[in-house]
Amino acid sequence: MRAIEAKTFSGYGGLRQSELPKPQPARGRVLVRVTAAGVTPLEYTVLSGGHPRAKAPLVLGNEGAGVIEDAGDSGLAVGSRVMFTGPYGVGENGAWQEWLLVRPEDLALVPDAIDDVVAASLPVAYLTAQITLTLAGFKPGMTVLAPGIGGSVGNATYQLARAQGAGKVISTAGSAVKAARARELGFEDVIDLSTEGLAEGARRITAGSGVDIVIESIGGTVTSEALSSLGLGGVLITLGYSAGRKTTIDVTDLIWKRARMAGFSLFAQSPTAIATAWRDIIPLIVSGSVKPIVERVYHLGEAGEALRHLIEERPFGKVVLAG
Repeated sequence: MRAIEAKTFSGYGGLRQSELPKPQPARGRVLVRVTAAGVTPLEYTVLSGGHPRAKAPLVLGNEGAGVIEDAGDSGLAVGSRVMFTGPYGVGENGAWQEWLLVRPEDLALVPDAIDDVVAASLPVAYLTAQITLTLAGFKPGMTVLAPGIGGSVGNATYQLARAQGAGKVISTAGSAVKAARARELGFEDVIDLSTEGLAEGARRITAGSGVDIVIESIGGTVTSEALSSLGLGGVLITLGYSAGRKTTIDVTDLIWKRARMAGFSLFAQSPTAIATAWRDIIPLIVSGSVKPIVERVYHLGEAGEALRHLIEERPFGKVVLAG
């Protein structure tokens, strides 16, 4: 079968298309014929040698969608359409191949209203967004800040919070072009960081009261600015570092506001938390209340270019491999 392997963790040049044996059915696993796979910043972290659990050679791809070919003892039906994420592409071979053995608890059934490309774009971003909102204590009427409207987690958080009754949702864009694109797509209260600081913009939009929740997936200085945007008793959850792994915070943003700050890893979530999140997410997508954005679809053999496009060009929406 075709697979995209990181032969070495040396950047884009470490990727190769390989012919590997098709996985054989195994106890405790479901054999999925992969029809589409997401492209995420995690693949670049792994490919650059930045993830301690990953060992080369490794098939990348942390999320995907497909059709069950062998259900094993899972109780699932052969032929069912599914989507998944988990340790794939990090601790074991991932979704950038034609077949994959997936743990049953990592699978979610895909409704007919959601096509394979969209399904493959959902697991990492939408599970992350929904679970972090829950952990932060989200309730209708709250104000939520989700920096990075063009990014997968930022956009998913914005849409899920809005669809579930947030009083106001705020995001950011790194340029006037992205801010304009966001407005065209119906996203209000997007701070254009080329003309205004994040904390300044959040104070303006909230009339100085600050936000209740921040779901922050960018890192670097964005984390510290997002922390200063919190209102009294606010909560910040941080989960990414594309803009840098280090930052400096003003501890009075925590002390005086009696705020809380926590980290998040999707890998650490229980099957129950994942299943509960899917039950919240899927009806919102089927109803059209939430509309996932896929910016571009590449063929599997173009995985290297797809990853480069995601990392270097920072598109507005998800990048997916299919075909």
